[in-house]
Amino acid sequence: MPAISGYEGLDIAVLVPCYNEALTIADVVAGFRAALPEAKIWVFDNNSSDDTAAIAARAGARVVRERRQGKGNVVRRMFADVDADIYIMADGDGTYDPQQAPELVERLIAERADMVVGTRRGVTEDAGREGHAFGNKLFNHIYANIFGKDFTDILSGYRAFSRRFVKSFPALSNGFEIETEMSVHASQLKMPTAEIELDYGRRPEGSQSKLSTFKDGFKILFMIAMLMKETRPAAFFGLLASLLGLVSLVVGTPVIHEFLVTGLVPRLPTAVLAMGLMLIAFLFACCGLILDSVARARVEQKRMVYLAQPGLRVQ
Repeated sequence: MPAISGYEGLDIAVLVPCYNEALTIADVVAGFRAALPEAKIWVFDNNSSDDTAAIAARAGARVVRERRQGKGNVVRRMFADVDADIYIMADGDGTYDPQQAPELVERLIAERADMVVGTRRGVTEDAGREGHAFGNKLFNHIYANIFGKDFTDILSGYRAFSRRFVKSFPALSNGFEIETEMSVHASQLKMPTAEIELDYGRRPEGSQSKLSTFKDGFKILFMIAMLMKETRPAAFFGLLASLLGLVSLVVGTPVIHEFLVTGLVPRLPTAVLAMGLMLIAFLFACCGLILDSVARARVEQKRMVYLAQPGLRVQ
């Protein structure tokens, strides 16, 4: 495939995190080699027990081993070790079409974006496994209501990044929740982003998904909650304060009514509980306001780190 106009002089890296993908990795590497002939193909093997690393090396990829288990750990290593102008990240299971990688690169260049997400066509109707489609709908809905409607598929593993994004991304997650963290990072710093709807295939027979519906689903929900606490503490602690305040009113209203009628407080433990809950609610509200100022300062610092990275060089 000839070089596409606008690619000249750009260093492109294809990053493929892998764990036991011996059945598919050779085709994935060959596909990206054909789609982006001048790109460097990196396969980061995450303690595979099969021949993934050897097959990837024979296919022409640069293979690096990451011993810490989990996709988040692999992404952290990839982003730290590889230097490029443009990064393409895709899974090694063959569900993403390498021939569509140039579309991600072209959109990144055309819109001067820092991240382009390849949204998976039809994934919210059929994710290839019972429970995954519902989980995708749920997580995207929660994300949109908490962090904004920048993305419609926050769990897609097919993305293109600028160097600015990669070198300013903290990558704190350990597992499959890493894509959620990427999305929040872009939304928080108000980076220019884009989406392209792309085909999403199924694994070949004999290849098994490493995603656990419930275990990884709870991890993603926990990560969303933690990121809300870190990036929107006023809303996070305000929600807790509201819930505790409501419970306090429900518990304490009968006590107050009885006091107004009789002048007595016969249910003293209930009164103490209601007062304690209300005090904790006020404490949460105060913590949220204080931490909101701290979070704004952290965003300013992260923004400065982001701006310190060189922008995309386009001819």
